[in-house]
Amino acid sequence: MKKIFAFLFVTALALNLSAQDKFTDPRDGNTYKTIKAGGTTWMAENLKFQVKRGAVYSFDNNSDNIAAYGLLYDWKTALKACPDGWHLPSDNEFRSLMDQSEINDTRGKPGSGPATFRVQLAGMQDFEGTFSEMDESAYYWTSTEYGHNEAEYFSYLLINDKPVIDLSRKQDMPDIHGAEKTNKYSVRCVK
Repeated sequence: MKKIFAFLFVTALALNLSAQDKFTDPRDGNTYKTIKAGGTTWMAENLKFQVKRGAVYSFDNNSDNIAAYGLLYDWKTALKACPDGWHLPSDNEFRSLMDQSEINDTRGKPGSGPATFRVQLAGMQDFEGTFSEMDESAYYWTSTEYGHNEAEYFSYLLINDKPVIDLSRKQDMPDIHGAEKTNKYSVRCVK
């Protein structure tokens, strides 16, 4: 079922997307491409804002990775990282994005074409501090909390060069666990 969903999702036409716009974060001057999906504005690039307090890392602690991949945030920091007027998307907002837009892996491709979510395969850092999966996967925090130590996430993985797209949904399987909130994942903000 996931394979069918991923295939349909990746090949879906971007029917409800507006032309790609830009947003400049007044806090640090970083500019992000944006898309509109179903009346909601999304950042089409990973957040690069360095918060003053919280767990924020560049992949392998290498600042050269920030321009291409953005920063990785723990869940509590992700909740407060978005600019004023923007917020960390909920599980339902990601679900709506998945229903209404096209999500593409943009490795090595020029920025032209239809406006999309533009997956940046930034990998992650797990709760033990190990960085992994750069150029293989993207993990994005949602604002949806599972419990004291876990939260929901959206993932885009390349397995044998084929995308597998998922949203860790507790309602689908009662025993599913979200990610440890101390993991470091990418952030996309929504308005």
